[in-house]
Amino acid sequence: MSKHLLTLSLIYVVFFFGIKPISAQATLTENENMTLKKPPYLKTGDTVAIVAPSGVLKNRTNEVEQAKKLLNSWGLEVVFGKHVFNQANHFAGTDAERCEDFQKALDDPKISAIWSSRGGYGTVRILDKLDYSKFIKNPKWIIGYSDITALHNQIHNEGVESIHAMMCTSLQDDLSSIEETVSTFKDAIFGNSLSYTLKGSNYNKTGVAEGQLVGGNLTMLHTMLGSKTSIDTFGKVLFIEEIGEYKYHIDRMLQSLKRAGYFDNCKGVIVGDMSKLRKNTTLWGTSIEQLILDALSDYDFPIAFNMPAGHEKDNRALILGRTIELKVTSGQSSVVFKN
Repeated sequence: MSKHLLTLSLIYVVFFFGIKPISAQATLTENENMTLKKPPYLKTGDTVAIVAPSGVLKNRTNEVEQAKKLLNSWGLEVVFGKHVFNQANHFAGTDAERCEDFQKALDDPKISAIWSSRGGYGTVRILDKLDYSKFIKNPKWIIGYSDITALHNQIHNEGVESIHAMMCTSLQDDLSSIEETVSTFKDAIFGNSLSYTLKGSNYNKTGVAEGQLVGGNLTMLHTMLGSKTSIDTFGKVLFIEEIGEYKYHIDRMLQSLKRAGYFDNCKGVIVGDMSKLRKNTTLWGTSIEQLILDALSDYDFPIAFNMPAGHEKDNRALILGRTIELKVTSGQSSVVFKN
């Protein structure tokens, strides 16, 4: 049989019997059922590497030292990336220097977790320079938020869970003022169970969902769009947070994601802090909650507001890639992580 006739025969079989092509079936199965690798939880004596993949740590030595003391108080050892306190204009060292520190931490079998000292901007510049092959074989926890969302996306697509949580520069205040931020960070890295009850909101879109939790900073999710680092939200629950944006910027990003099909097979959305929103001379005219509801009005999945995670002092830890149960009512919402 000629190749042409064979191709026509296959098309006829697929069309007539309604059989999906093998590639489509494989993709569906992978999206629905893939369980991500869970790095080993930390234990006394383990070592955490503190690195700076993004913005410069100018005048932030005190916070980084506090972070070291905090980890030491939990029985953990700490090593610093060679270039943590370097500066190359906006960044904590050149791209090559920041990449060197992160790559060393990824490859070193004695390192159990990699904690980003701060966010800012710069992680996207080193994403494609990193080799994840040793990391995939022996995964470890990658920890941070904000700009570190780029790494969370990449690590998710490599098939490994990661932790959206406080960074070293979160320690600007007395620990008693960020008690939940610190305690949930500790719970996440040591493997204690995580669950949250969120304040109710009249904007909540009620419903129940279950799926892997993905997401992070909205700007970074938008930045990744169209690249191999973009997250596939099929069957997953999306978390978003943002800081310092105009409302119309947030709407524009949501509309762009929507047009790209980002929400088409999403199971639910959890909205974290929308901090320090800027005011345009032409007012938007609605609350940020209503803006989000309007942008996502075509979908019937639940939407929960008031997740204390993002750029505020109360920044609860989230295990990205872990399956969660989300229940949303107007009175309250619950987020329960499955072990």
